[in-house]
Amino acid sequence: ADKIAVIEQWIAAGAATRRDEPEHLPPGIDITPEERAFWSFQPIQSPAPPQLTNTVTHAAERAGQPAADIVRTPVDAFVLAKLREKGLRFAPDAERLTFIRRAALDLTGLPPSQAEIDAFIADTGEQAFENMLDRLLQSPHYGERWGRHWLDVAGYADSEGNGTEDTPRPFAFKFRDYVIRSLNADKPLNQFVIEQLAGDELTPPPWTNLTPEQIEKLVATGFLRTAVDSTATGGGDEAANANQVVADTIKIVSSALLGLTVGCAQCHDHKYDPIPHSDYFRLRAIFEPALDPSHWRRPGQRLVSLYTDADRAKAAAVEVEVQKLQADYNVKQSKYVAAALEKELTKFPEELRGPLRDAYNSPADKRTEPQKQLLAANPKVNISPGVLYQYDEAADKELKADQATLATKRAEKPVEDFVSVLNELGGVLPVTYLFHRGDHRQPKQPVPPGDLTIAAPEGGRLEIVEKDPQTPASGRRLALAKHWMSGKHPLVGRVLANQIWLHHFGRGLVETPGDFGVLGVRPTHPELLDWLADELARDGWSLKRFHKRIMLSTVYRQSSHRDLANDAADADGQWYSRFPLRRWEAEVLRDRMLVASGTLDRTPFGPAVAVVEDFVGQVIVKDDVPRRSVYLQVRRTKPVSFLTAFDAPVMTVNCERRVPSTGAPQSLMLMNSEFVLKQASLFAARLRKETPVDFATAATQPLAAKYPRHNEAWQFGYGTFEDATK
Repeated sequence: ADKIAVIEQWIAAGAATRRDEPEHLPPGIDITPEERAFWSFQPIQSPAPPQLTNTVTHAAERAGQPAADIVRTPVDAFVLAKLREKGLRFAPDAERLTFIRRAALDLTGLPPSQAEIDAFIADTGEQAFENMLDRLLQSPHYGERWGRHWLDVAGYADSEGNGTEDTPRPFAFKFRDYVIRSLNADKPLNQFVIEQLAGDELTPPPWTNLTPEQIEKLVATGFLRTAVDSTATGGGDEAANANQVVADTIKIVSSALLGLTVGCAQCHDHKYDPIPHSDYFRLRAIFEPALDPSHWRRPGQRLVSLYTDADRAKAAAVEVEVQKLQADYNVKQSKYVAAALEKELTKFPEELRGPLRDAYNSPADKRTEPQKQLLAANPKVNISPGVLYQYDEAADKELKADQATLATKRAEKPVEDFVSVLNELGGVLPVTYLFHRGDHRQPKQPVPPGDLTIAAPEGGRLEIVEKDPQTPASGRRLALAKHWMSGKHPLVGRVLANQIWLHHFGRGLVETPGDFGVLGVRPTHPELLDWLADELARDGWSLKRFHKRIMLSTVYRQSSHRDLANDAADADGQWYSRFPLRRWEAEVLRDRMLVASGTLDRTPFGPAVAVVEDFVGQVIVKDDVPRRSVYLQVRRTKPVSFLTAFDAPVMTVNCERRVPSTGAPQSLMLMNSEFVLKQASLFAARLRKETPVDFATAATQPLAAKYPRHNEAWQFGYGTFEDATK
């Protein structure tokens, strides 16, 4: 009743609107000023850090001032200003041992060595923290750790996801290795993203005698080949399956870089965000020249050979030698088989030898019926190279030696390698149509390519020019990639900065990293997010420098100990009054078990380590290969059971953020998994080897004082150390 009364009063007052409404709307006006005013669609600002009083400088900190108000970096000024609004302060700094373990986990996913710990704790210089971070950032394991984060967002998998067949992608690992290598080299993020969106356009065909740099750019386009592809083996409704690949690719790209649920506008205008139905198809028009359902190419048709002219010349030369050896081998084999036949024929009556010889030497498809019956009645004369050893063992051994020589010679041919590429068909530029209700069978009006209208100032929407007839590609993806990574786009910089912050603190400044729209959570520190996004671009898009900006701050260096006084105002830690406790990701848990047992194989790169099902149906690593988890095969229908139990995503599309869970299967996995039991056994053996105890001496004199920790351990299981030695 009270709400009805409000409406009655409004109508009685003339039903006034917030602004004057025009009699007619001009075409193309789909977005209101109120929608444009939403925080994530505003241009990225460069706010000055708050000027706070009663703070402690870095120099004063060294003089022993309290830690609660230390402002080491601009990040601290933004966070401390918000803390003071809430009546909160920073927690004390974490101990040095805690900090190096935290930093090593964040940057490499592995524990620091004892030597690294000792060196850091002993270093009392002003640059100790920065030097330690520099060493971790130079580790080859850095790219493996942060590569895993990007592979989640990209929806990376080593299989197509085409039903139960789930066809493997034998060359997908090259994209995974590209990501790891790029991050280790601190490739600027703008270049990193542009290569993944348009690496093929940066490397014009023909693709022969490719350089390593050209191959790298082609491999980068694997980002646009991560979506499930049900067309891999044919069958089913290929048109529907192809259109689904396009739709899933747009979902992956938009959630990873725009932080919007653009896919919701596939069938109609977005219900909550200002993304018209037509804008979805403008974006689709950018990708459709390479993902064209009307000229669809299955995964096997998107491979580019890495064979060079030199490889082909060498292969041809080797083949000439092989053919000569093969001809000699064939003559020798025929000679030995004929000799064995003649020897065997001596065991038959004279009158049968000629007919048997003629029947044997006649081609199988030209034998007469009597000849077939004769050979069937006398199987001993059916001598083939496969059974020659039964008739002439020496000849058989000689032929096998010749076969080995042939195999060795064939192995001298360069192996033809391939890379899976996303590229456009030359001479084909499809027209993109708006689909009525998203149904590809109901095309309506044509739609030109372009970015989202809301992502540009009013009237300033990205318009992509018509294709230059002198260029092989449309240039659409390259134009979009450069526009997105210009540093001026309102969404991309914020989304990337938020993702990085998320992986350092376990939560983003925006808690919904894949949704910066109306249904997403508003940023807790919007000015800080803008400052970080602006700094990321102004600092040359260097991810490693960005890490240091965050990790040298007081915000990051805080202790995680809870304070009862702070908990009332910051129970879930959203204001960063302490460092948050976080669960290890599944891969970190497995990798650190391998480190503890002393078996971790740190070999980088290469084809994925195969996975198989064990006798109870658990998916395990084949042969227990102890490689880092980022190198394990990601089969969509066979995710590794240990990893999925601890919340590793199953790549149906992609994963913007992992949500940690707690459940009984995790405890059961830790108690019963063959992998865990094996690592525990290896860890025990390592402990016994690396911490020897003189049990002979222990049996004759008390050792509790000499080995206090041993004594505590034995008391737990046996009563006393002396009792245990008996």
